[in-house]
Amino acid sequence: MKVFLQSIFGQILFSSYILWRGRQALPKKKSVQIPFILVFVLEIAIFFTGYVFHNYLPDKIFVPLMLICNTWYIASMYITIALLILEFFRLINKRWAWYPMFVNLYWDKTKIILFFVITIGITGLMIFGYRNVRYPSVQHVYITIPKTAEGRDSLTLVMTSDWHIGEMIGKKQVQHIVQLCNEQNPDMIVIVGDIIDYETRFAEKEHIEDDLQQLKAPLGVYMTLGNHEYRANRFAKLRWIEKTGITLLVDSVITSPDSSFYLIGRDDYINHWNRASLKSLMSQVDTLKPVILLDHQPNRMNETAMNHIDLALHGHTHNGQVWPYSLLLHLVYECPYGYYRKGNTQFFVSSGVGCAGPPYRIGTHSEIVVLHIHFDPTKKKPAENIPEEAI
Repeated sequence: MKVFLQSIFGQILFSSYILWRGRQALPKKKSVQIPFILVFVLEIAIFFTGYVFHNYLPDKIFVPLMLICNTWYIASMYITIALLILEFFRLINKRWAWYPMFVNLYWDKTKIILFFVITIGITGLMIFGYRNVRYPSVQHVYITIPKTAEGRDSLTLVMTSDWHIGEMIGKKQVQHIVQLCNEQNPDMIVIVGDIIDYETRFAEKEHIEDDLQQLKAPLGVYMTLGNHEYRANRFAKLRWIEKTGITLLVDSVITSPDSSFYLIGRDDYINHWNRASLKSLMSQVDTLKPVILLDHQPNRMNETAMNHIDLALHGHTHNGQVWPYSLLLHLVYECPYGYYRKGNTQFFVSSGVGCAGPPYRIGTHSEIVVLHIHFDPTKKKPAENIPEEAI
């Protein structure tokens, strides 16, 4: 219901405003106005059809309906922003009359031109945002851990998170992501939560577990749970993850197959009442060796730093996925995206390789992160001040 209320805000409020201003911009002819109105009526009808009958519609019908509604939700947000900017310019013009003469002389034509400029511009933006999801970038990050890893001086670790396999991220996309991961020739691959979006039936129907079995790394492929693994049919998801052959770490501490470093996988923060404390997990660790933490949500960074984790890897935020949500994340998270350091602990928060909901990324990108980790005990850096207590 919460998701519906968020969507209906865009479907009704944004659409009503766009319809109002769009009708003012277009010629008053019925042959133009009526089709324009019908487009909005159809979109609202599609939205409520999908919402009311989502449990009964076959996927071949429901998924396209959802894609149409998601696309319009994002597009209508940007159209509204563009129109509000024009409203701002119009108010300034009322005070200082700065519009060029030809705009005042040909106001009706100017409105039509602006209508098509906004339509074409937002269409191009949506295509760009769609490509940002379908063609993930490969980000190379270089990190030095000031410890000795016996038998090795470096580690190439491919990190992904937030695949969200489901209605929008299907078999072909997963195959592309797997190929990109393997092309990096990693020593180890990790998936930091949210491999499934909501239901497992899409992954099961396309046997996507077969594609995930193709992930190859000599030190293994590991994953931890995200908040979406706790949504709908949790145990079905766990059974499906087992089929992928990926090693699932849930409040688990393991050493790498060559015993050179530790890998800790925490349960997701959504289960914070039951998940093991980081302190209890660290009691199983020899802190002379490098320690890498997988924890889906980038919360409680003070706690992570206090427990002397060398490198913590997170996902979850999608870096906002679409602007301006990426700006708002800075109000929620200490570090919503990218590299961060706190004391002697280094963090990397990925924007994820998939998407949640609309298959668009604007102002952000889907990514695979290649961490080139160098182990060098001579590179110790003094710790920054860290509060005595964890948040």
